[in-house]
Amino acid sequence: MKRTHHCNELRPAHIGQVVTLAGWVHSRRDLGGLIFIDIRDREGRTQSVFDPSDLAPELFERAGSLRSECVVRITGKVRARPAGTNNAKIPTGEVEIMAQELEVLNMAEVLPFPVDDPEVSAKVNEELRLKYRYLDLRRPEMYRNLRVRSKVAAATRTYMDEQGFLEIETPTLFKSTPEGAREFIVPCRTNPGLFYALPQSPQQFKQILMVGGIERYFQIARCYRDEALRADRQPEFTQIDIEMSFIEREDIYQLIEGLLKRVWKVARGIDVPTPFPRMSFADAMNRYGIDKPDTRFAMELADFTEEFRESKFKVFSGAVTAGGVVKAINAKGLAGATQGQIETMTDYAKSFGAKGLAYIKVENGEWKSPIVKFFNDTEKAALTKKLAIEEGDLILFAADQWLTACEILGRIRLYCADVLESLGKLTIPKDRFDFLWVVDFPLLSFDKEQNRWYSSHHPFTAPVKEDIALLKSDPKKVRGQHYDIVVNGVELGGGSIRIHQPDVQKTVFEDVLQIPPDTVTARFGYMLEAFRYGAPPHGGIALGFDRLNAILCGTPSIRDVIAFPKTAKGTDLMTDSPGTVELKQLKELYLELKTPKP
Repeated sequence: MKRTHHCNELRPAHIGQVVTLAGWVHSRRDLGGLIFIDIRDREGRTQSVFDPSDLAPELFERAGSLRSECVVRITGKVRARPAGTNNAKIPTGEVEIMAQELEVLNMAEVLPFPVDDPEVSAKVNEELRLKYRYLDLRRPEMYRNLRVRSKVAAATRTYMDEQGFLEIETPTLFKSTPEGAREFIVPCRTNPGLFYALPQSPQQFKQILMVGGIERYFQIARCYRDEALRADRQPEFTQIDIEMSFIEREDIYQLIEGLLKRVWKVARGIDVPTPFPRMSFADAMNRYGIDKPDTRFAMELADFTEEFRESKFKVFSGAVTAGGVVKAINAKGLAGATQGQIETMTDYAKSFGAKGLAYIKVENGEWKSPIVKFFNDTEKAALTKKLAIEEGDLILFAADQWLTACEILGRIRLYCADVLESLGKLTIPKDRFDFLWVVDFPLLSFDKEQNRWYSSHHPFTAPVKEDIALLKSDPKKVRGQHYDIVVNGVELGGGSIRIHQPDVQKTVFEDVLQIPPDTVTARFGYMLEAFRYGAPPHGGIALGFDRLNAILCGTPSIRDVIAFPKTAKGTDLMTDSPGTVELKQLKELYLELKTPKP
């Protein structure tokens, strides 16, 4: 079975050599009595020529019977392609093999979709691609993605080893800790009525490792969440998980900047400048309306709270009186927005609780909007100056509580950017990567429905030292030592310095988050116990490995960088899972199945 070269290896220097290639039939062409077969393996493809005047009739007929994706081994002599027939699109395009031997290792039936034409196969329904994933993986584009993923994993391990980290595996069978996303539950046969849970992350284990004196831990970890899926979500996913002892936030920043610099160099050949800029959560929301801003284009939010405090337009002045703000953005060049586009933006505003969307179109030197009649000259001048209003602009407003107003315009900003880009009025460079750290998040958020505080990140996040005294008296003002790493509007990962003092952790659990003491003991008792025996100051971060690779490969969906992903409904179409189990298995687990009525 030994082949002498792979299918992307032969060059003019090999002319005259007898070689053997093995792979799949990429294409077959019958031209002028000759048969041309391109043979492909994971590295590339090479053209072979079958000449009936040089071959036995049986061998030539065998070549003529081949179809796409048959598995073959071809032996022959390398020669230069005839003048004028070179193929500049492939690296082996200056040479071809004059076939002498052909062995058909496996015939292939007609494929449900083509894999040899990138443009055609890219348009194939994704469900069909996932059902026949083994065919989809043969596409060069998919192989490239998985190769990038492998290289990134290897580069990560090398870098972390150089930084003195130990790669340590943590358990996949854990216990249920419902303070987070919904978990996958696993019944325990040997302990009837008890259950494991698949970990949402190794968070508690990696903190215990710090208590255990490991000091520097990392893991390319599998994690599980039973939640609604999107293009960037899977029920099982991978993250680069990191924890360090005796550090501060700056140490994490420096470590991750070095890692991403290495990864981008290995995967894309790009030198990423470091250190990355820092931006506070409040600044990100005020300027971009989102805590993971895409800074490759402007269109920043401007604040007009003071200018409209006494406005005759009651929607604006009323919002300010109620303790809210007035904000606006200028979608330059989008005055020609269609009614459908305006309705889409209005729906975004309504999804955040707004009653509608105020806007102004600047056309033919006129501000077109029913709200303009309420503005005085001072207000108009403020808008013109802060937003640099010109002919053809579209001004969009949000008047609400601070966070809601920011989020409304943040979502509309991204939509406007997509529309402007499709119209050729905005260029967002695909080969540019704007990294930044978003820092100084609020430690806590308030749930109005449950009338209680909950952790913005997770309950182990340490408050900023000088804010600890505010935990009980003014939780809203407490900042967390939480940080997110963002690139081009995508959150690559997040982490925090952890609480390592048992008394502070107890206060957060019981007094702030209002988790009953017996529940705290049941869920986290072993951690609080461990902290009593000398927990070092520690912190960490987790990077989304699938999302990281999707960005490197330039694909919007993480399904394109995972070998065997699930659909948006959490199913594997190739293996037809999840599936049923036998009644005997349920009995062994002391479970009774009750399915919903059709």
